[in-house]
Amino acid sequence: MTRSRSIRITSTITRIFVIVAVSSTIVSAQIKLEGVIKGRNGAQIILQTADSPKVIVLLTDGTDVGQFEGALKARTKRMSMAALIPGLPIKVEGSYNSENQLVATTIRFKGNDLQQAQAIQAGLAETQKQAQKNKEELEKQNAELAAQNAALKEQNEQVAANKAAIDAAVARFGQLDDYYILDEVTVYFGNGKVKVDPKYTPQLVALAEKSKSIKGYMVQVKGYASPSGSAAFNQKLSEDRANNVTDILLQQGHVPLTNMLAPGAMGESRQVAKDKKADSEAENRRVVVRILQNKGIAGL
Repeated sequence: MTRSRSIRITSTITRIFVIVAVSSTIVSAQIKLEGVIKGRNGAQIILQTADSPKVIVLLTDGTDVGQFEGALKARTKRMSMAALIPGLPIKVEGSYNSENQLVATTIRFKGNDLQQAQAIQAGLAETQKQAQKNKEELEKQNAELAAQNAALKEQNEQVAANKAAIDAAVARFGQLDDYYILDEVTVYFGNGKVKVDPKYTPQLVALAEKSKSIKGYMVQVKGYASPSGSAAFNQKLSEDRANNVTDILLQQGHVPLTNMLAPGAMGESRQVAKDKKADSEAENRRVVVRILQNKGIAGL
């Protein structure tokens, strides 16, 4: 009987030692950390401590989250896990799992710390909102600037094309006094006469027809007189002769008026022969009709 009682006592003592040992092991496995929440991803909290920039704290359904209250911080108000926001200093107690994550059993923080963290978050949210707005505005401005640059480039290209066309036109029409003489007919007159001898009409009509086949053609008519008589009279003779030849070109040759150069009255200038012999004077009483083509237009 005594021996049986001794065995029971020994067994009880052994169980007590085992319980104490297990309890000591559990207590020793509990970790306490203090730090600031740097980030939150669902049930995971990234905690920055004095010893480590990144400790993963794992929240579970059993994690007790509370806020210290009272002047002595002796009371604890149970809080939602939603209060665990970046910037909040917290005290965590828990144990590490196999993935080296601190599984939190309790988390505590101060009320004023939460308020500061919320203020910081509000400021960050506003800053991010403004930054996003600024980004969108900048992107809009960049898009408008790109469109303006594209339009400006197109305008510059058009201006360059117009300038090239103008330069080419200036180069061509700057040669208006530089003509090709493609054909000519000389009409001679009697002394003091202005009427065109009918024998020249077919030649003038043929010249008019030929001119119409030439691109950008002009018909030039210049009248001359011999030196006999006064200069004023000879000037009038040369003018009348040129006008009468022009009438034949317009009426019978059907040369458009737009393709006629104004008849020129050269008077007794540009004499073919300087002497006053009858043959020489006959050569000077003339009208010269020419088909002209501007060299610039011919190069088009």
